[in-house]
Amino acid sequence: MHIRGLLLCLVLLMSSLTPALATMRISEDRGGQIGHYLESFALLRSSGERVIIDGNCLSACTLLLGIIPRNQMCATPRARFGFHAAWMPDVDGRPVTSPMGTQALWNTYPNSVRHWIKRHGGLSRRMIYMQGRALAGIVPNCSSPQIRARSEHGNTPRRLRYIPANAASDRQ
Repeated sequence: MHIRGLLLCLVLLMSSLTPALATMRISEDRGGQIGHYLESFALLRSSGERVIIDGNCLSACTLLLGIIPRNQMCATPRARFGFHAAWMPDVDGRPVTSPMGTQALWNTYPNSVRHWIKRHGGLSRRMIYMQGRALAGIVPNCSSPQIRARSEHGNTPRRLRYIPANAASDRQ
């Protein structure tokens, strides 16, 4: 827990030192505790920093779809979002679906994402993936003319990886 606190402090410190036109790249993010992602993405949203999704954004990482404004993010062809129901460990450490956590996820997602999730079976223990055309309808492509024009400010994206204590995608 102390390491997680130190990591969150480091992220907060780094976000306060970076200019508003900076860019953060998310790749291979397996998710973690919902509360940590809600806090981190709220800070990221208020910083004005652009977000590039360039790989897997799974589990709690998908909350960025409801927190970061659409005009502040883009996705590369490698981007892939993975959705599932929230879970918590029981007394023996086994994953148990969390209705309250799942509702928190659901309430955060924009209507377009909720509609896509419903069409693909809803939030359950099984991970469902959004990528390609489906994702392009929700998150702008990084190669679109508007995105390229904003990225020509010479800012090098910084890569941020969350180190979750309980990545929901670790277990089935």
